[in-house]
Amino acid sequence: MPCQSNDELQLIVDEARTCTKHGRVADYIPALGEAKQDDLSIAVHYPDGTCYSAGDIEKKFTLQSISKVISLAFVLMERGKEYVFNRVGMEPTGDPFNSIAKLETMAPAKPLNPMINAGALVVTHMIKGGNVEERFSSLLAFIRELAGDPNVNYSQEVADSEFQTAHLNRALCYFLKQHNIVEENVEELMELYTKQCAIEMNCLDLARIGVVFAMDGVDPISEKQIIPKDIARICKTFMVTCGMYNASGEFAIKIGIPAKSGVSGGIMGAVPGKFGIGIFGPALDEKGNSIAGIKLLELLSKNYSLSMF
Repeated sequence: MPCQSNDELQLIVDEARTCTKHGRVADYIPALGEAKQDDLSIAVHYPDGTCYSAGDIEKKFTLQSISKVISLAFVLMERGKEYVFNRVGMEPTGDPFNSIAKLETMAPAKPLNPMINAGALVVTHMIKGGNVEERFSSLLAFIRELAGDPNVNYSQEVADSEFQTAHLNRALCYFLKQHNIVEENVEELMELYTKQCAIEMNCLDLARIGVVFAMDGVDPISEKQIIPKDIARICKTFMVTCGMYNASGEFAIKIGIPAKSGVSGGIMGAVPGKFGIGIFGPALDEKGNSIAGIKLLELLSKNYSLSMF
């Protein structure tokens, strides 16, 4: 079913777009710095297949940190909760997403949660397979199934750009390796992680993944339980407590829906039992979240009483 443009959504997008001038594109990853600052689009995907949109929803962007919640679901399915949470914690952090500080003060030195970079690297480290290509292919196949789109792929340009500039993530990996949390070759893990972050799609694909999480892991189109209900619940809980970096508490109070952002400007929302949301707005606030995307969700939540609290 094609996504229908919606005048009501367009008005909200136009209002939120005024915020883009207060943000900036993530240019510390050179390939991401090419995005247009005032871009803003949204798709809302309902369980019956109905989709409403505003803006250029066909424009592709990379998942970046949105991939963290999807890889977590994948690894929990592959490894089980006990294995995963012995190696990465469940607690929110007030620190920036790329901080190493808490690792130095924790004993054992396991990351606080899977949504910060250190935790996400540990989760990616757990993906099963004989080599990087095999492991990446299995994750990509899972993401294609969630999106209902066999054409979802990754951007080689963004992956290469991230791989060449990921000095801080390498430092996190070596710290984790020193404490036996990571046990593989760091360059191989970095290759897998940067490819994972460079998986690209459009707002409609992202909203389609969001609706699977919203419906407790069931793809409402195929009626298949892609993610076990309990794992979908765990992932949505992390999205509420840690999904918007160190702005997650404020986001929960103001907007109150499970969501995960990425520094490309993407936001995936999952309104429990109702619909999935895919947003792209590359101008970021100081925390690394889409500044207009958050404003858009705030207006939607207020207008339609979407908060789960």
